[in-house]
Amino acid sequence: MNSEPAKTTIDPATAAEYARWFRCLADGTRVHILNVIATADAPLAVGDIVEMVGRSQSTVSRHLQLLAEDEYVFLEPDGVRTLVRVNDACMTALPAAAAAIMGVP
Repeated sequence: MNSEPAKTTIDPATAAEYARWFRCLADGTRVHILNVIATADAPLAVGDIVEMVGRSQSTVSRHLQLLAEDEYVFLEPDGVRTLVRVNDACMTALPAAAAAIMGVP
């Protein structure tokens, strides 16, 4: 009998989902934007994010749209502006996905 703990495996559908998650983060600007949002004390307006990352509004908006599509962030209308907040589930789901990929039980 093997005394080592069993390694976890992932099915093809889960592997495809994890690949989509990590593909979304395969861009330095997007990771920078996500970091700015995740480390903020409160939801940020898009204009604040533009100023903090030093990119054009159209560039930031495009990256925010991609992050929202994969549910890294939530976009919430607030009058004439849009507030952006991080999806707290990412704080546990991403490390869990990396562990599952690497076979860590």
